[in-house]
Amino acid sequence: MADKLEKYCLALDLKDEKEKIDAYVEYHKNVWPEINKSLKDSGIINAEIFCTGNRLFMILEVDKSFSFNKKARLDNSNPKVVEWETLMWQFQQSLPNSKPGVKWVLMDKIYDLNESHL
Repeated sequence: MADKLEKYCLALDLKDEKEKIDAYVEYHKNVWPEINKSLKDSGIINAEIFCTGNRLFMILEVDKSFSFNKKARLDNSNPKVVEWETLMWQFQQSLPNSKPGVKWVLMDKIYDLNESHL
């Protein structure tokens, strides 16, 4: 049986302006190939982003080689990723409870149907 993937859920807000939200969604319909490659190179097997209003929710499924520190090192050394992140920051804003300059905030899992005790 294959190793179970680790799952992380993160949240971020977009600036609450329809034009910025629409532009962000459009960029994500055609993410640069270098960005997708960088995600896979860091150990991310699957990434999904959901949107409601200006709130974003991202689910990452990662293999055992993934770490947020490794991802940050790879991102900071990749000029195309730095360019993408700089571009995306025009549309994004930190969550009210996050530290200054922090984008995506890791969410705490509080419920799992398959782990609940009936």
